[in-house]
Amino acid sequence: MTAASRLLAALALAAALAAPAFARDASTGALRKPVDRILDRAGLDVAFWGVEVRRLRDGKVLYSRNATRHFTPASTTKLLTTAAALDAFGADHRLATTLQATARIDGQGRLLGDLYLVGAGDPSLGQADPEKEKPAALEVLADALRAAGVKRIEGGIVGHEGLFAGDRRGDGWDWDDLTWWYGAEVSALSWNDNAAELRVAAGEREGDLVVAHRLPESRYYSLRVTATTAAAGSEPALKVTRAAGNAFEISGTLPLGGEPWKGFVALEDPALYAATVFAETLAARGVTVMAPPRTSSAPLPPGSRELGRFEGPTMAELIAGVNKPSQNLHAEMLLRLLGARAEGAPGDVKKGLKAAAAFRDRVGVRDDSWRVEDGSGLSRLNLIGPQGLVDLLVAMHRHPHAAAFRASLPVAGQDGTLKRRMKDGPAAGKVLAKTGTLTSANALGGYVDAKSGPLVFALFANHHTVPGREATAAADALMELLVRQ
Repeated sequence: MTAASRLLAALALAAALAAPAFARDASTGALRKPVDRILDRAGLDVAFWGVEVRRLRDGKVLYSRNATRHFTPASTTKLLTTAAALDAFGADHRLATTLQATARIDGQGRLLGDLYLVGAGDPSLGQADPEKEKPAALEVLADALRAAGVKRIEGGIVGHEGLFAGDRRGDGWDWDDLTWWYGAEVSALSWNDNAAELRVAAGEREGDLVVAHRLPESRYYSLRVTATTAAAGSEPALKVTRAAGNAFEISGTLPLGGEPWKGFVALEDPALYAATVFAETLAARGVTVMAPPRTSSAPLPPGSRELGRFEGPTMAELIAGVNKPSQNLHAEMLLRLLGARAEGAPGDVKKGLKAAAAFRDRVGVRDDSWRVEDGSGLSRLNLIGPQGLVDLLVAMHRHPHAAAFRASLPVAGQDGTLKRRMKDGPAAGKVLAKTGTLTSANALGGYVDAKSGPLVFALFANHHTVPGREATAAADALMELLVRQ
């Protein structure tokens, strides 16, 4: 090698070492400069951005930045879970929660043994919703038991959760998420999102204890209130802590005349929660249960017969219940259902992730951009690339259940987690996309109804230090730009 060639090689190496670690992809065309201006605005220019925008008509990439790099996807992970579940079960599939027993019912209406409340992995079991004309699952089952002639249960209510196995929470979940509904434990028998609602209002006078209500008012959990009413106009300083097990305490202050507070706390041992509330529901209908509730994951006793059934919503409705509000528990239940469907019960995270990966391979999603550890995206261990997520969205656009999948996504300015975003601009009603939010990580992935035709996109903003609303404002500005294309 000559001296000149050695010098050129050294200069090339120095240039390579000086280049940024995550260089921008070579995007060309009309979108490059306006998108760059949005993403590189002050405060966000230090963020790690990953973007791909692709035209659905011919697959042409219109903009790309770090599209093959790995990002924390947050709740856009749910796109994979719901797509795989929709593919495996079909849009019209329903899950049935049942009452099972082996004991006979005698002539006095006594069930001479235990009653099993058998979880089918239905995430929709909960309290009545009059606005949606949705009945309360446990009330429907209680009425069915009464119709079967049962007036007294000599045994107990057994919450059966054998359809799922393994850890109730995901790898990489933050410990401080576990008190709240979005970090609830997972069980095949889950009721009311495995959570309870707490409502707090100020007292009548300064110094009074605050007024707290809880729903449901079940003996399964307890609430201690030490919070007091502070001076009008002061800052609220309420604190909710889990004292032990399912015992909670509300401390701190709430200002006189201030806005009431509402929150949802996660309850431990979901199947026992469901069994306890079902026993209370039966008691309210005059059905006595003699033994205390308990749980089981063992196979049902031979000769079990069905005494009641509650059929939940369709799978299309269930995935909408995951994607639109970004419901973590429901996504985790679908992941375990997917595993049970693919490899047989009990379903667990490992089986579910294996089935989801097989689905990705089958529909042609590039696998090298994915590392997934849970079904909801709450785990900080998940890694997805924009290109891979766009691959998935393109595959679902062509899927036999494409309409159900698209209908499950939040609509800009209209519903779900996008209800308050892009309300008044050109993107309202024209962006269908799943959001993702963790501290210092925001994401958005879905479809855009642009002037020139439909687009598909994935956007990740990681490692930023600005408030999340600034990252989402940049994402919304990008959506408004895409709509105009």
